[in-house]
Amino acid sequence: MNSPPTHPSQRTDWNELAERVLAGEPIRDEEALGILQADDDEVLDILAAAFRLRRAHFGKTVQLYFLMNAKSGLCPEDCTYCSQSKIATSEIPKYNILSRDKLLDGARIAHERQSKTYCIVISARGPNEREMQAVETIVPEIKSQYDLKICACLGLLDADQAQRLKAAGVDRVNHNLNTSEQHYADICSTHTYADRVETLQHVREAGLEMCSGGIIGMGEQDTDIVNMATELRDLGVQSIPLNFLIPIEGTPLQSNHELTPMKCLKALAMFRFVNPDREIRIAGGREVHLGSLQPLALYAANSLFVGDYLTTAGQPAEEDYRMIEQLGFEVTRHEEAVTR
Repeated sequence: MNSPPTHPSQRTDWNELAERVLAGEPIRDEEALGILQADDDEVLDILAAAFRLRRAHFGKTVQLYFLMNAKSGLCPEDCTYCSQSKIATSEIPKYNILSRDKLLDGARIAHERQSKTYCIVISARGPNEREMQAVETIVPEIKSQYDLKICACLGLLDADQAQRLKAAGVDRVNHNLNTSEQHYADICSTHTYADRVETLQHVREAGLEMCSGGIIGMGEQDTDIVNMATELRDLGVQSIPLNFLIPIEGTPLQSNHELTPMKCLKALAMFRFVNPDREIRIAGGREVHLGSLQPLALYAANSLFVGDYLTTAGQPAEEDYRMIEQLGFEVTRHEEAVTR
């Protein structure tokens, strides 16, 4: 439900807020919350202000990512949003880690689709030795043939595993916080929020880039979304994918239908204000929840997944290219320099 209309004199000056952030002043939690709770008729003003931050750090470029579900299902965790968890009854493909040829073919498709980064994902609590060796073997070959950045999403990692991925040539590791610390126990009981933070710390200590974001629409409060955004900022995460829950049949959250396009756009803008110089990616669920408003999301975000997700389909890549071109933006494989 929308918040009550705000009297014009009480409304936040979003451009003034953007000026302060551009000057290096971090946004306050109450200001971030104000973005999420702003009336829907302020969304275009909020996005215009968010675009000032996006343009300052990334211009009008869009970076593309291609996702490969390298091992599907068979996961011992009980994450309530996931069709691959042990408690899900969703009808999905189930297979162990893909062969070298299939992983290499996925890299070829990523290259052909103008992706900057190839994301290798497995469903697991953490990688076993066979899976670690498969990644270590294929990564140098992919980089040699297709000059792609590699992001590995393998579950919980210890310090040694993170070091091995770095030595193999992996550029970054994805491990999403998914939600706030306060809400985490409501979506998973087989591991903790602290476990996820520890994995990110191992990734950072190994000299790998951190890719970590979350999912909105899982019954969380607006304060949970703000807390997740600020925690990612404080951890120094370089790349932030923001997913919008797809209520997949057979999962405990299959009846969650609380998101609106405006809510999603405000969340993306808030993440940009909190993390002005970070790569923010429109991830799973954008086609479902943003629909025809997807182009507006790129005024806050500067990257997106092209193609399908793990167990759900994305829109045809040609539609993404057309959307980017019609916005006057351009796909780039240039590695943006992000420092903190």
